Amino acid sequence: MCNSSLSSDSLVDGTLTLIPSLPNDVSALILAHVPYSHHGRLKSTCKSWKLFLSSQTLISIRRKHRLTSHLLCIFPQDPSISAPYFFDPRTMSWCPLPLMPCSPFVYGLCNFVSVSVNSSLYVLGGSLFDTRSFPIDRPSPSSSVFRFDVLRSEWESISPMLSPRGSFACTVEPNMGRIFVAGGGSRHHVFGAAGSRMSSVEMYDIGKDEWVALAGLPRFRAGCVGFVVGNGEEREFWVMGGYGESRTVAGVLPVDQYYKDAVVMEMKNGGAWREVGNMWEDGERMRLGKIVVLTEDDNLQGIPEIFMLDGNHIFRYDMDSNRWHRESSLPRKVPGSAFGFITLGGELHVLIPVSASENSEARRSRQSKRTAGTLLIQIYNPATKTWRSVVSRPPVKQLIDMNTAVMCSIHL
Repeated sequence: MCNSSLSSDSLVDGTLTLIPSLPNDVSALILAHVPYSHHGRLKSTCKSWKLFLSSQTLISIRRKHRLTSHLLCIFPQDPSISAPYFFDPRTMSWCPLPLMPCSPFVYGLCNFVSVSVNSSLYVLGGSLFDTRSFPIDRPSPSSSVFRFDVLRSEWESISPMLSPRGSFACTVEPNMGRIFVAGGGSRHHVFGAAGSRMSSVEMYDIGKDEWVALAGLPRFRAGCVGFVVGNGEEREFWVMGGYGESRTVAGVLPVDQYYKDAVVMEMKNGGAWREVGNMWEDGERMRLGKIVVLTEDDNLQGIPEIFMLDGNHIFRYDMDSNRWHRESSLPRKVPGSAFGFITLGGELHVLIPVSASENSEARRSRQSKRTAGTLLIQIYNPATKTWRSVVSRPPVKQLIDMNTAVMCSIHL
C-alpha cells in the first residue's frame, strides 16, 4: 500500500475523495495502474481525478510500485499544425497531444529536436520560414524553446537559445537538470543541401531557465548527434558525425562533406574539446546512420552503449577501438523505406511505415480506410540478442515520413 498521502500534495485537496468508500491511498494506487493514454478521458470524470492525474504524486506512486512505462513521443510534422502523439508499446495505444503554440508569421518548422526530462517534453530550435524575412522563401533557424508539461497537458514558451539553430546535436543530464546543444544550422528539408552551419555550443539550466554559452566545436558541424558519457567529473559530451563544408559537382550541385569522426567535450577540463579519429574506413559508408544510446539506467553493465542503424543492419560502437561492429540485422527487410530508430525500456525499436497497399492485412481491414497505413516495429534486445515485432496503426491521415519525423522517449 502506498504511504503517500494525497493531502500532502499541493495540487490535491485533502477533503476530496478519489473513489467513494475506499481510502485515498488505495484509490490512488488503483488509478496509478491506468495507462497514460487513458488519462485524458479520466480527468473529465471528476475534480479529484483531474487533480490527482495532474499531480507529481501520480509519478511518485508509479515509480515506487514500478508501474512506469517508456512511451514514444513522435512528431509527424510541424507540431504547431499537426498534433504529436504518445505511443505506449506495452498497451499498443496512441494518445494525441495538444498542438504547440505557434506564431502567425512562421510556418514549416522541421529539423527541430525533442528531448524529455522527468515529466516534461522540450522542443528546441529547428528550421522554418518567416514571412517577415526577405526573401520569404529562404528558411531561417529558430531559437525558440517550448516545454510541454505532461501532467498538466500544457505547453509553455521558455527562454530561447542564445543562437538560433536546427539540425543540431542535443542531449540531457536529467539528474543535473541540464540540456546541451551543439552545432547546427538553417537547413530545411525542402532544400536538400543548402543552409548555414555553425559551431556554437550552449547549456540550458532547467532550474534557472537560463542558457549559458560554452566553448565552441573545433569546426562547423550540422546534422550531428550528441550524448553524455560518464558521471561526476568524468562526464563527457560527445558529438558525432554530421556535415561541415560542402563542395559542388560540375560547379552547380552542392554536395555535403560528411564527417567520419567525433569530438568530445571533457567537463573536468573546463569544457575543452578533444577530437576522436575516423570511426570507419573509406568505402565502409558515406555517413553516420541513425544513433541511439542506452543509458546506465537501461542496461545491466552500468555504462552507456551506442548503437547505429545503417540500412538493414544495427552496429554497436566500441570506444576503445573507435570502430563500429555489426551487432545484428533486421529480421524483416523493407527495401526503399525510411526507418525510425529509438530506444525504449532498454530495447532498440526500429519503426518502419508500411502503406495500406503494401500490407495485405490492412487492405482487408475497415480501419485501413481511416488511416494511412501501419507501423511495423521491430524490437531488438541487446541483452538477450533476440528480436520480436509488433504492428500498430497510427491515428494519422498520412503515412509518417521517418526522414522528417522527430522522436524521443519519456518515462512516466
